[in-house]
Amino acid sequence: MANTTTLNGVQAGVHEQPQTSQGARNINARDGHISPGEIAIGVVIGRASEYFDFFVYAIASALVFPSVFFPNYSRLDGTLYAFAIFSLAFIARPVGTVAFMAVQHHFKRETKLTLALMVMGVSTAGIAFLPSFESLGTTAILLLALFRIGQGIAQGGSWDGLPSLLALNAPENKRGWYAMLGQLGAPLGFAIAAGLFAYLMAALSSADFLDWGWRYPFYVAFAINVVALFARLRLVTTTEYSNLLDDRQLEPVSAVELVSKQGRNIVIGALAALASYALFHLVTVFPLSWVAINETRSLTGVLGVQLLGVVLMTIGIIISGIVADRYGRRRTLGTLATLIAIFSVAVPFLLDAGESGQNIFILLGFALLGLSYGQASGAVTANFEQRFRYTGAALTSDLAWLVGAAFAPLVALGVSTHFGLAYAGLYLLSGAVASLAALSLNRRLDIRN
Repeated sequence: MANTTTLNGVQAGVHEQPQTSQGARNINARDGHISPGEIAIGVVIGRASEYFDFFVYAIASALVFPSVFFPNYSRLDGTLYAFAIFSLAFIARPVGTVAFMAVQHHFKRETKLTLALMVMGVSTAGIAFLPSFESLGTTAILLLALFRIGQGIAQGGSWDGLPSLLALNAPENKRGWYAMLGQLGAPLGFAIAAGLFAYLMAALSSADFLDWGWRYPFYVAFAINVVALFARLRLVTTTEYSNLLDDRQLEPVSAVELVSKQGRNIVIGALAALASYALFHLVTVFPLSWVAINETRSLTGVLGVQLLGVVLMTIGIIISGIVADRYGRRRTLGTLATLIAIFSVAVPFLLDAGESGQNIFILLGFALLGLSYGQASGAVTANFEQRFRYTGAALTSDLAWLVGAAFAPLVALGVSTHFGLAYAGLYLLSGAVASLAALSLNRRLDIRN
């Protein structure tokens, strides 16, 4: 017997089945109505776990890996090598997206997410237990790179479609607000990661921290990823979510077909948020590496200032939702890209102005990051026809991270140490210019979609 329910205006047939045959898909069965707020919770859970894992590795690349895995190199060269390995996950991520979309197409959404969980768990736990260079030699570096690639593949494979579902189901006059909610996972993930590293560095001796203390954040990352991915799996495989995802045509499409028919939208969507993604690493990872190499101040002090910056970032993300709904996402992103371009000119002056200048750079950078990043996901998803949105949003996000963020720590540190801090500002400026150029072509963002 069929029960017909309305899901945000979309008719979906929900068929009654015996409890024994429904299994996990009926764990959270309710009355069939799913609000945008409920979808937003799933998005925040997924993004917060991803960002915590992301920042644990990023902070370790700046503070730990140069000493543990590249002890025979200078601090600068060791950090550059660590950042090179850091970028491998972003290169592997679109490969993981395409491969796991194929898994979902031939099997089920549950199978894809479960497999992604396994790959992420093995990769993160592998890093936590990985012996140092002194114990394992070059093999330790190769394994670190392999596990990092595994993390990228798993991140691509863990795409659940919830951000796209949220964008499609948000009220028309509050789409900026709901787009912002999912972005709150970034400051939450960074706050936990930075706070954990700051505590361990303050509580342990330098020798103990480099020997075993740095591994604890990876243990925590493993546990959080397991819990979060299971929570998302439990969420998106319920009858209500499955029907809503199906009704919204949020299913994989061929990557070849997507690129041939929506290739322009992939490029424009990725570049529209480029300024935000480029700024992302310049205020989080880069200051840590710069201070660690130049030894100008306490690293725990830098982490403390960044934790204050996270508060400003969170406020900025919330404000971005209000502003975007009032003035439009395209105008909001364009204004913020312009402000980031202006900020890029100040980068060398602030970073070279001692501790107070660095603090201003971090706090102001985090505030701008929150305002711009709050609507970045909307720029990624807005252009696609509905049936292309599930795969298109995933690959566009992958491309945005690859172009804007993957090499940001490596490039910024490399050019700054060899040519001066002005070149780090120039790198950020190039991202802002690319965003403004993409936004000038991206008229669909005026529709607040």
